[in-house]
Amino acid sequence: MSKLAVFFPGIGYTADRPLLHFSRRIAAAQGYEIRIMDYKGFPSKVKGDRKRMEESFDIALGQAREMLSGVDLEEYEDILFIGKSIGTIVAAKIASESPAKERIRMILYTPLDDTFTFSFGKEAIAFTGDDDPWVGREKSRISALCEARGIPCTVIPQANHSLESGDVFSDLKELYRIMETTERFIVRPGEE
Repeated sequence: MSKLAVFFPGIGYTADRPLLHFSRRIAAAQGYEIRIMDYKGFPSKVKGDRKRMEESFDIALGQAREMLSGVDLEEYEDILFIGKSIGTIVAAKIASESPAKERIRMILYTPLDDTFTFSFGKEAIAFTGDDDPWVGREKSRISALCEARGIPCTVIPQANHSLESGDVFSDLKELYRIMETTERFIVRPGEE
C-alpha cells in the first residue's frame, strides 16, 4: 500500500520539536513516505494580530503548495496530514481542495479556530491544551469545534500551545500518551 505523511509545522514549532518529531518517527516506522513542509519568512509578533496571522497563513499556504506541486496525492492509498498550530489551517485548506480529500486523515496538534473553516476529510483527531493562549485558554472553542465535526479531541490539562505545562516529567508523561493516541490513529486495524 502506498502511504504518505505530510507534516505542516507551526510558525515557531518546527518539525524537529517533540510532537512532530515523534509522530514522524511513528509514521516512518509504519512505512509512510515522509514530506515536511518547511516554510519561512513569517512576520514577527503574530499572536493576537489577525492581519499578521492571515499574512502568515498566506505565506505558509503558498510555500506548502509549492513544495507539494510535484506530488500527486491521488497516487497514494493512505494519506496523513499532520499539522501543528497554523500548520493545521494550511493542512485543512490543502486537504479541502484535494481530489484525494476523502483519503486524507488529519492529526491536528493545537489547531486554531480557522482550521475548522475548511471542509477536510472525515477522519481526524485533535489535541489542545486548556491553558493555550493562542485559542483563548478557558474561552477556547476547539473542543466544541471538534465535537461539531465528530473529531475526537484530547484536552491536555494545564498545557500551553506546545502542549506543555512546564513540569518536565508531567510533560513527558503527556507526550507519551499523545504519541500512543497518535500511533493508534496512524496504524489502521489489521496493519500492526
